[in-house]
Amino acid sequence: MADRKLVNQLPVNQNQDFYRMKKPNVLSNFQEIRIESPVDKIIRQIRELITSGQLNPGDKLPPERKLAEKLGVGRSNVRDAIKKLEFYGILKTLPQSGTIVSGMGIAALEGLISDVLKIENSDFASLVETRVLMETESAKLAALRRTDEDIQDIKEALEAYEHKVSLNQQAVEEDLMFHLKIAEASKNTVLKSLMLIITPDIINNFIKLDICKDGRSNEALDEHKIILEHIIAQEPEEAAAAMQIHLKDVFDYSQDLKKQQGNGQHNE
Repeated sequence: MADRKLVNQLPVNQNQDFYRMKKPNVLSNFQEIRIESPVDKIIRQIRELITSGQLNPGDKLPPERKLAEKLGVGRSNVRDAIKKLEFYGILKTLPQSGTIVSGMGIAALEGLISDVLKIENSDFASLVETRVLMETESAKLAALRRTDEDIQDIKEALEAYEHKVSLNQQAVEEDLMFHLKIAEASKNTVLKSLMLIITPDIINNFIKLDICKDGRSNEALDEHKIILEHIIAQEPEEAAAAMQIHLKDVFDYSQDLKKQQGNGQHNE
């Protein structure tokens, strides 16, 4: 009531200015429209078929050409969608047999499909923070529980990463595969599933924000080797500490980004 009395006493121009100042920023209520790519739409359809039970573990997908014709997209789109789902273990391509649905549990599957979590850029810091907590424990458990087969899998992932780095190519997916193999070696299926859930969003943010640049890949390669050495030597505390050092740069970067975004929103 006091505000209204004050406004009534003001000249017309000042009256309008007063209401303009009191009015919230309408633009902040709008959200960015995200347009799905053909690859994401294919992935979403496959997800729905699996979660609804129309596609079960062991079921074979139609040939690439027939899928492309049915969906009305190019074969390259189908190929890219299948590769992405293969990378996360949802689909499996067998020689002479075609592409089949793997036996991954629905809970893990839900988090793996592109854009399921819809994590916004402002949550990137929380995502990284969660990753640091999980991966530190993952490295510790891997050092305690790893088998010879686990060591071989981690080595192969490391070699794939090193190969990409030597060619001066982006190696974000190879980097994260190395970390997923460590999670597998931890023998904690829940920890591995949680890693699988956040992995797609980490990849998307890494690529979008261009985090791995300025020679960081070579530095990360050396850190990977140190982590592996401690896991092989079954030194849990040292493995956890090495993982924390490895993730320090991206953690610091994410916190700085969060502060910048907070300041930007405040300035608006």
